[in-house]
Amino acid sequence: MCATEQAQAVALLVALICASAHFLKAPFLEAEAMEEQTGSPGNTDNSSQRNEEEKPRRSSWTKGRKRKKPVKDSNAPKAPLTGYVRFMNDRREQLRAERPDVPFPEITRMLGNEWSKLPPEDKQRYLDEAERDKERYMRDLEKYQKTEAYKHFTRKVQEKQKVKRHRGDGGHQVANESLHEKDTEGKERSVFDIPIFTEEFLNHSKAREAEMRQLRKTNMEYEERNAALQKHVESMRGAVERLDGDVRQERGRNGLLQQHLETLRQALTSSFSSVALPVSGETPTLDTIDSYMKKLHGIILSNPQEHDNLIGTVREVVNRLDR
Repeated sequence: MCATEQAQAVALLVALICASAHFLKAPFLEAEAMEEQTGSPGNTDNSSQRNEEEKPRRSSWTKGRKRKKPVKDSNAPKAPLTGYVRFMNDRREQLRAERPDVPFPEITRMLGNEWSKLPPEDKQRYLDEAERDKERYMRDLEKYQKTEAYKHFTRKVQEKQKVKRHRGDGGHQVANESLHEKDTEGKERSVFDIPIFTEEFLNHSKAREAEMRQLRKTNMEYEERNAALQKHVESMRGAVERLDGDVRQERGRNGLLQQHLETLRQALTSSFSSVALPVSGETPTLDTIDSYMKKLHGIILSNPQEHDNLIGTVREVVNRLDR
C-alpha cells in the first residue's frame, strides 16, 4: 500500500470515529437540554404551580348561587317575624354585651341551643307574638292591596317584566309573587332566595328545626290526649252496652206485666159484668174496666153503710178471682 492510500484510510477512520462519538453523545445532549428547559424560571413556576395544585386545598363552604332579588315594595306592610327570630333579636345584643369576645357565628349557635332548651311556656310567648304579628300583617296586606299605591306598584313591575321579555331576559316575576313570598315566609325575600351555607340560611334552618320540634311535641301531646279519649270512649261504649242490656230486660218485664194486666182486665170484666153501679147502672167492658173500677171504689169509700149489699157482692167476686 502506498503512502497516499494509507493517508486516505487514516482520514476515513478518523471521520468514522468522529461520527460515532457524535452519535453516542446526542442522547446525553438531549437529556441536558431537557434538564435546562426544566430548570428554567418559567418551568420552575409551572412545576411549583403543579405542586401547589397537587396539594390538598383547604376545605371551605362554597357560597350558593345568588338569585335575583324580588322587587321590593317600600309601601308594603312590614313582614312578620317568626318566634325564633324574635327570640334571637331579644337575646343577641344581651349575649353580645355579656361575651364581646365571642364571634357572631358562635353567638348564633349558642342562641340556637338556648332556643331548643327554652321552657315551653317561654317559647310559646314568642310564638304567640309571632302569630299576632302575622295576623296583623295579613290585615295590613289585605288593606294595602286595595290601595292605589299597590296598583301603581303592580303596573310598574309588569312594565319592567314586559321590557325584560322584549330583551330576551326571560323573566316571569310579577309583583304578586313578591308579596306572596313575604306573606308565606315572613321575610323580605323568599326562602328559595337565601344562599346556602350563609348565616341567614343557618338561622332559617335552625328556626325550622325548632318549629319542627315544637310541632312534634304538640303532636305527641295530641296523641296522648287521643289515647285518653279513646279509653274514655271505650268505657262509655261498655256503659252504653250495659244500659242497653238493662233496657232490654226491663222491656221484657214490661211485656210480661202488660200481658198480666190484660189478663186481669179480662177477668175483672167477666166477673163484674153482672154488678151494675148504683144510680148510673153502668156495667164494665174491656174498654171501660179501668174507669168502672175507679167509680166502684169511690162509691164504696164515700158511704160504706149505705152500700153494704154492694160490698158483699164485690167480696164474692174477688173471692172467686182468688180461686
